[in-house]
Amino acid sequence: MPKTNFKAIISKIIVFYSVFYVVMKLIAIVFDGAWALPNLILAIPFLIFAIVGGLLMKKESFSWIFVIVGVLVISAVRYYEAKWVLQLHEYFS
Repeated sequence: MPKTNFKAIISKIIVFYSVFYVVMKLIAIVFDGAWALPNLILAIPFLIFAIVGGLLMKKESFSWIFVIVGVLVISAVRYYEAKWVLQLHEYFS
């Protein structure tokens, strides 16, 4: 039975999802007229995960801390995203 490196696989999924999320937020802002500031603020954690994960992938050293924090933060942001976008928009308006 081949050994699978779940840490590396999940880390790469987090990185690719983070890059995809940031790109989709930018597309929504530019082409769909989404509120810029709230969406950019919510994209910051994903941008950080993309950068840190890219560096980890380059070094080929993956961490369970990155995986756990990544899954928790991504889950929380996606769960509360609509509520937080409205709250941030009201706050900055």
